[in-house]
Amino acid sequence: MAETQIATRATLERVATNRVLRNTYMLLSMTMLFSAVMTGVSMALNTPYFMSLTLLLASLGMIFVINRFRNSSWGILLVFAFTGMLGFSLGPIINLYVMQTGGTEIVMSATGLTGLIFFGLSGYVLVTKKDFSFMGGFLMTGLLLALGVMVLLLAGSFFGFYMPGVHLALSAVIVLLMSGFILYETSRIVNGGETNYVMATVSLYLSIYNIFTSLLHLLGAAED
Repeated sequence: MAETQIATRATLERVATNRVLRNTYMLLSMTMLFSAVMTGVSMALNTPYFMSLTLLLASLGMIFVINRFRNSSWGILLVFAFTGMLGFSLGPIINLYVMQTGGTEIVMSATGLTGLIFFGLSGYVLVTKKDFSFMGGFLMTGLLLALGVMVLLLAGSFFGFYMPGVHLALSAVIVLLMSGFILYETSRIVNGGETNYVMATVSLYLSIYNIFTSLLHLLGAAED
């Protein structure tokens, strides 16, 4: 009897995990497509760069709102609004690259590499079922340090101090950190640590977004 209950519980947990995983990737796919459309609209409208920064800050504040409505249909609508705003904010950035010689190739390369990193890391976790929860503390510490450096660089730019080497190093660190977050979040879903596909989608989307923008910076620097 006890063995039957244990087997039943394990089956239910496996079904719940698969449902979260399926819903996460379905919602992520739809929001990525919507985000790409909004990027195209922003590029066509030639949105000014300051609007990109404004939308970026506003969208980050939405994370707390999404978390509040994570268990309702409003949470899904808010995720679309969140990813749409971030996608729209990419328009001015990509336009800056496209207008330069070889800029289109840089954008395409960054897109391809971002996809390769995401599918490679997610696929590895899905196949191996390895638990990367031990990386949580390290990743959060690294993220806080990266944010601190970013604030210092922004403050320095207002006073005319620009350190390209530090900017490039920060972009490389962000790529590594976000890659770690993909491993961490995917393993949480696979191993039952994350049971809400709305927040899982937000986490994975942010990792993809930051990898893409950081790769744009790195590849752009490589092409001067």
